[in-house]
Amino acid sequence: MASSKSVVIAALIANGAIAILKFVGYLLTQSPSMLSETYHSISDTGNQVFLLFGIRYSGREADRSHPFGYGKAQFFYSFLVAVLLFGIAGWESLKHGYHAITHGGKVVAGSVTLPVVGQIPSVWVNYAVLTGAIIFESWALYKAYQGLSKQMVEHEWETLREAFKKTSDVTTLTAFTEDSIALGGAGIAMFAIFLSRYTGNPIYDAVGSVLIGLMLMGFALALAWENKRLLIGESIPVDEEEKLRNIVREWQGVEHIDEFRTVYFGPERLIVTADVSFDDTLDVEGIDDAITGIEDAIIASEPQVRKVYIEPEI
Repeated sequence: MASSKSVVIAALIANGAIAILKFVGYLLTQSPSMLSETYHSISDTGNQVFLLFGIRYSGREADRSHPFGYGKAQFFYSFLVAVLLFGIAGWESLKHGYHAITHGGKVVAGSVTLPVVGQIPSVWVNYAVLTGAIIFESWALYKAYQGLSKQMVEHEWETLREAFKKTSDVTTLTAFTEDSIALGGAGIAMFAIFLSRYTGNPIYDAVGSVLIGLMLMGFALALAWENKRLLIGESIPVDEEEKLRNIVREWQGVEHIDEFRTVYFGPERLIVTADVSFDDTLDVEGIDDAITGIEDAIIASEPQVRKVYIEPEI
């Protein structure tokens, strides 16, 4: 939890500063790509606020109405980030870029009638702002990567793709995805502005805006899908669940497992339930001791497990 919070705070600081820089750059240059990037960074800043709220809310103690706590709040707010903020920013960027294309583009930095800010061509304002954005986003991405790498080591995941599919820490996942997209968006914007500068044709800048919008909307769908799996109650990955099954299956006095279930009720918070048939020779006290031993062994082997319920079958 502390790791997730530090990742989000780093992204909040970076994106807040970048949003201001990009908006100033847009006001000075009227670049469609810069406006799309402004939408992008404003949405990212809002994202972090939502994620921090989710972290705070999910930390509430369990009560009668939520006996397993509020951990799923992080899944909900991460889903909200993907659908609302990423989707809105992506749509606005796409719409603005399309409008610019259909109206012949705008006279942007590097076109034939290149505007100036004082005595400085506005293209250099854009370059400076986007370079600053890349520096800030690289720092935020590094912090997010550290958090994700820690999980990869802990769970022995080999690739980022595997971590993306298996992690339950959607807050760190969302921050990492945002920062990666932000770097990509800044790169697209810089290249689009360069092409308009080089060719004198403002249409490239407008196309850059469209590409940024499509990228945002695409990743919004991907993030929403990843959060959906946890919102509706996903189990632990098969290979990790099998290790827990083996603990029960190989316990002395266990005949066989009738049912075995796992489900996330928060980031890295698992419930394990099992219906188990015990040896007929065990008395009530022996079954009780076996259940206690199994529960302790499961919790010791998997740090994500917070609750274990073993039901003896008769």
